[in-house]
Amino acid sequence: MISRIDLRGDTLPEGGDLRDLLPRAEFDVEAALEKVRPLCEDVRHRGTAALIDAAEKFDGVTLERVRVPEKALIDALEALDPAVRAALEESIRRARLVHRAQRRSSHTTQVVPGGTVTEKWVPVGRVGLYAPGGRSVYPSSVIMNVVPAQEAGVESIALASPAQKEFGGLPHPTILAACALLGIDEVYAAGGASAVAMFAYGTPGPDGCAPANMVTGPGNIWVAAAKRYFTGRIGIDAEAGPTEIAVLADATADPVHVAADLISQAEHDPLAAAVLVTDSAELAGAVEKELEPQIAATKHIEDRVVPALSGRQSAIVLVDSVEDGLRVVDAYGAEHLEIQTADAAAVAARVRNAGAIFVGPYAPVSLGDYCAGSNHVLPTGGCACHSSGLSVQSFLRGIHIVDYSEEALAEVAHHVVTLAEAEDLPAHGAALKARFAWKVPGK
Repeated sequence: MISRIDLRGDTLPEGGDLRDLLPRAEFDVEAALEKVRPLCEDVRHRGTAALIDAAEKFDGVTLERVRVPEKALIDALEALDPAVRAALEESIRRARLVHRAQRRSSHTTQVVPGGTVTEKWVPVGRVGLYAPGGRSVYPSSVIMNVVPAQEAGVESIALASPAQKEFGGLPHPTILAACALLGIDEVYAAGGASAVAMFAYGTPGPDGCAPANMVTGPGNIWVAAAKRYFTGRIGIDAEAGPTEIAVLADATADPVHVAADLISQAEHDPLAAAVLVTDSAELAGAVEKELEPQIAATKHIEDRVVPALSGRQSAIVLVDSVEDGLRVVDAYGAEHLEIQTADAAAVAARVRNAGAIFVGPYAPVSLGDYCAGSNHVLPTGGCACHSSGLSVQSFLRGIHIVDYSEEALAEVAHHVVTLAEAEDLPAHGAALKARFAWKVPGK
């Protein structure tokens, strides 16, 4: 079912050449961009009416209003299974612990006597958060987006999730209950590119949505394409692609654990990637054998798990050593990377490229999805080599405040004038000379 890529015996190539040997899902955001453009522009010109039409076309729901009544949020929380509520509350508690520790304080540096630069951190004013609602329901994504925004101090938070025919045009009740637990009362039944456009342009009217400064949250290719379309108008977290797991394992790993973890990501989507990198042919064979009974015992077999594991994006990659395995997983840059080797913590400390790293046999990706306290909105498609997952920092802007006295400016003015003239920007230098009656020290 799952293919093999054998990289043993030869010297591993460098950089892009190594990346090109590794499995990856096809995810053409550029092609999707042209398809979402008319949807986005329809929202721009027709506002809520366009959102209602999109819900009917894509979700099979005829909406009277897009904004979710506050009573629906309260009712969803009251009807929530107590066990699910307890689990969500614990997930929120742990996420707050981790994200509260990410807060940044303003810092002032005295460059010279009378001259300081202060870096202050200011949250964005308003964010639009997206919670998917396609094949599965993701209240965990509500938590992972809302908590860091709240801990960053964002004052205005709105959330969108697709309308569900089964629930009378409202988003899934567990999504609504999670919003209520987090104190989010501005919620919209809007999905896909149209939801991103709603946040980017805003929609007028009493139930309209004010424009947001930033949009975050996972979604399908249409959400990713809409984020690209609006980049520059709004800030985004990332263009999220299909989910990924890579497991770096040696002969000490338990094949039952490894197989279970590969399947756990494969059940997200037929494009989900599951990659095992190992220097043990015995482990590779044991995992292949273990996949069969575990797949037979799970759900979503034909529509998600089997297509994901048998697709071009998934593979068992054989290498000569854990050292070579480290090079492979760094080239791959997985969204989720598990280290199941001897001395896993030491191996994990050497990884440079991953959205999140899970150390040892008792830190599976599923823990991070829900209750580790970490954030599960992570870079995909190899973007972990240059991007980070969602955090408090995602919602903050650093602003430098420059404060120099006359004496401090006079002391450095001749350097400023010299550099301005070296760059052939004489007016820059003139701005200094104007402050000192055209007499600059050293000139």
